Formats: sequence, structure tokens, C-alpha cells
Amino acid sequence: MTYDNTPAFAYELDEQDPLRVFRSQFHFPKRNGKDAIYFCGNSLGLQPKVTESYIQRELDYWKEHAVEGHFTGNTPWVSYHQLSKKSLSRLTGGLEHEVVSMNNLTTNLHLLLASFYQPSGKRVKLMIEGGAFPSDHYAAESHMRRVGISPEEHLITLTPESGKTFTNEEIISAIKDQGEELALVLFPGVQYYTGQFFDMKAIAQAAHEVGSFAGFDLAHAMGNLPMTLHDDDIDFATWCSYKYVNSGPGGMSGIFVHEKHGNNPNFPKLTGWWGHDSKTRFQMDNQFVPNPGVDGWMLSNMNIISSAAHLASLSIFDKTSMEELREKSIKLTGFLEYLLLNDPITAKHIEILTPSNPEERGCQLSIFIDQNGKAIFDGLIDAGVILDWREPNVIRVAPTPLYNSFTDVWRFCGIFKQLIVKHAEK
Repeated sequence: MTYDNTPAFAYELDEQDPLRVFRSQFHFPKRNGKDAIYFCGNSLGLQPKVTESYIQRELDYWKEHAVEGHFTGNTPWVSYHQLSKKSLSRLTGGLEHEVVSMNNLTTNLHLLLASFYQPSGKRVKLMIEGGAFPSDHYAAESHMRRVGISPEEHLITLTPESGKTFTNEEIISAIKDQGEELALVLFPGVQYYTGQFFDMKAIAQAAHEVGSFAGFDLAHAMGNLPMTLHDDDIDFATWCSYKYVNSGPGGMSGIFVHEKHGNNPNFPKLTGWWGHDSKTRFQMDNQFVPNPGVDGWMLSNMNIISSAAHLASLSIFDKTSMEELREKSIKLTGFLEYLLLNDPITAKHIEILTPSNPEERGCQLSIFIDQNGKAIFDGLIDAGVILDWREPNVIRVAPTPLYNSFTDVWRFCGIFKQLIVKHAEK
């Protein structure tokens, strides 16, 4: 696509955008008397306007029916987790019996590691990416120590040869090099710092070829990119819903377990009452029989209020498709990249850490600023631009297709340039 650095061009893109109708369905924080330019959906998505009514419905039902709400009405709480399965299937490319909403991300990651980190003999190594999000690193280490495997010896923290982003070839090569010593590969779908989108299918295939499981943390991929977890033969995945899925702070997580594992009643798992076969759960005989599929990993009944907020946001995703969102996302980040790199002043003082290939990134561009980055970031916040800061000198800018516009991108770049002139240009 050919871009132009004018407000008229940005306006024309917005006028042609078939997804522009969704912007009005979200609450924007106010800054300086106007809607903020909100580029922080990679940390916390905006609140859908419909969320309040979804939560109020369950509050009213709780008020009116108390414990009977578990089994009565159109959305009985005992089966509330079933309500999101169709939407989650569409977002992940998993089958409905392979996906379920439950817990939070790190809790789910621990549950999945308890199942899929199965060291045996010399197959003990666990591979993560160097600079993994702390929760992932901590979880990996803790499960290794739990079973008496030394992370110092056997946790592989893979770093890119370039020092910036990975090539697909070096990841696959590292997996093959570990061979029969590798028990598990745990990677993100999208790396939180650089915004790199990994080829999950290729990583899983390489892991399987050496006899290892492959799982993914989809915190920054869920609601950001189309995925095909079932067809890609991914063993397991987990995600949060408060970023691109806009389900509220600390909102519901979910998991995917491929049916080849989920349909095996003897596959190892930490068990809880809600994972017991729903047909016989209330017999209370303490003889665990797992639910078929991913529901066998459930521990306890749903957090209904948080789940209601989750359903509210999913109802918006149900009105479009990840393919449509992806098409706009590529245009948004392409426009942002064009404006940043084709202005001589801005380009002089920044480096975009995120891959330039649109197929290797989602909504986010991570921008390194060569000097006075924090002052520039603070100036953006003061000017009504909400985004986030990562040391050293990096701002993560995430134009999100459900609610951001091309005019947002154009306005941001103008403010950004002014602040570079003020704080960095000599």
C-alpha cells in the first residue's frame, strides 16, 4: 500500500475502513478534555460500552436468585464456561472442546506445565526465549525445581543471534540441536518486548520431530492475530483476555489443549472438582473421572462477574473476524512505520525493534529512542497519548484495529516529532 503523510490521507483511510463502526462501542479515557489517543491495548484494552450491562445482568441475577442462579435461567452459572467456547474457537483456531475460559494466565501456565513438562531419562531440557516475560521464566524454573531438575543446567534461554529478533531458522536449528534431550519448548506467540510474531506451526513441528512437546503463551497474540492452533498441531496454549480481548483488568484467562491430549483420560494433570465429568460431578464419590477434552483441566467453578465482562467483549469480536482485524492491523502499523521512518527528524532518533515484515508482527511497534526517551514518553502522556514504557528507552505503540483510527496514528506521529525536536534534536 502507498501511504501519504497528510491528515487528509489518514481521514480518507478512516472513511474507507469497514471496522470504523466499532470505535464508538468503546469508552476512551479523557485527557485534556478530549478522548485520549489510546495505544496501550497491548497492556489493557479499552472497556466496551456493553460490558456494564453484561455485568449488571449477573449482579441482578445473584441478587434475585442467590444460589439458585447456578442452575436456573438462560445462562446458569454451572455451565457458564460453555458460553465463550464458540468465540474462543474462532479466535484461536482451536476446536470448541479444545478451548475453555478459566483462571488467570500464570495459574493456567502452571497447570499446563504440570501436565506437559514430563522429564524422563536424559529428556529433561526446557527451552524458553531469553528475555521471556518474568512469569513465564519463573514458572518454567519452578516446575523444573519441583521435579528435581536443575534450571541452571537444563533451562535453555534462547537468544537471537542478532541481539534483536529471531529468525525462524535459528529457533528451529536450536530445537534440533537439543534433540532427544529436549522435553518441552515454551515460547510466546508474540514477544512482549519486541512485538515479534513467531511461526508457531514451524516451532511445534520442529519440537515434535525431536520428540518434545510445544506450548505457547498467547498473552500478546490473543485477539491480535489469526491463529490455527488445532491445524498447527500445537500441544497447549494459554492467554489472558485483558489486553487485545478487552475483558477488564485481571480478566479471565483461557487454555487450549489439543484433542490428542485432551481426549486421553490418562494424560497427567492437576485435578479439581470442576474438571470431573459434569454428568457425575455431584455424586461426590471422590473417584476422579475427567471431563472429555480441555474441560478436564478445570479446577473450580467460574468467576461469573469477570466472565460476564469477558463475554461482553467477545460479543464484539463475534461481529467481525480476525481476518478483517488483521487486514486493518497491517495497514495501521504500516502507516505508523511509514510516518516514523519517512520523516528525517524522527527517523534520525529512533530504531524500530519490531520486525519490518508485517507477517512477523501484530499490532505493536516497539520504538527505541536514542536519547531523552523518558522525557519524550512523559511528554506524550501529558499530550494525551497513552502508551507504555519499557527500559531502556523503548515505547511500545499498539494501534489496535477494533478501536484505533488512522487519524490517531497521524496525530501521534506529529506529537512525537515535536517532542523529539524538543528533547532529542540537537
